[in-house]
Amino acid sequence: MKKKCMAALLAAAMAFGLAACGSSENSGPDGGTAAQQNMAGQESTASQEEPTTQETEVNIGETAADTEVDTQAERESILIAYFSIPEDIDTDGIDADAGASIVVKDEQVMGNLEYTANVIWQTVGGDLFRIETVEQYPLEHEALVDQAAEEQDADARPALAAQIENVGQYDTIFLGYPNWWGDMPMPLYTFLEEYDFSGKTIIPFTVHGGSGFSDTVSSIAELQPNAKVSEDGLSISRNSVADAEAEIISWAKGVVL
Repeated sequence: MKKKCMAALLAAAMAFGLAACGSSENSGPDGGTAAQQNMAGQESTASQEEPTTQETEVNIGETAADTEVDTQAERESILIAYFSIPEDIDTDGIDADAGASIVVKDEQVMGNLEYTANVIWQTVGGDLFRIETVEQYPLEHEALVDQAAEEQDADARPALAAQIENVGQYDTIFLGYPNWWGDMPMPLYTFLEEYDFSGKTIIPFTVHGGSGFSDTVSSIAELQPNAKVSEDGLSISRNSVADAEAEIISWAKGVVL
């Protein structure tokens, strides 16, 4: 009798255990246990989020690269053309000489426009091009100003000694020149008549003895009617060039970068 009762009790216990196991295995929609379902859900979420994160990282990297390329391309599309005649004077003990149109920096003697052009170039990059004539100008002050006046009276077009190989690669042209007798030096007229800057932006900068740009900006616009001639040019007194580095840098960044 006792054996039959024990057998019945064992059978009932086994049936209950099988029922409980069956209930647990059917708790998940995919047939897994609740614990397995939670783990699967976490893995699934991770597998969905991971590609998104990688894609974001790739996009960020591409954007940074594109920005770097664009910036480099912008710098390579800049031309800084300038005309500068540093007069021949004794530079001992001076930083700049108003009459001679020169700047002395770190014992290096440069013309006012040469110095200004170099500061612009160091700020925005691009290519430097010095506008030079076949016939050299006198370096003595009186002889230089006399020749400048004679060329204006004759409406001369002095021949240039060098040419720009591929002007089409440039979108922005910084154009620097001194103010001679209220006008651009005549080689600037030669330069502007030899090249077609249609669709490009011309940004003038000048060094003067008190006259600023005079009418030179409008003259540039007349010579290059299909170019955009900026009205935000830089005009510096020849007495201030040696101390104008910060001003030149700030201006150059403002008009290009």
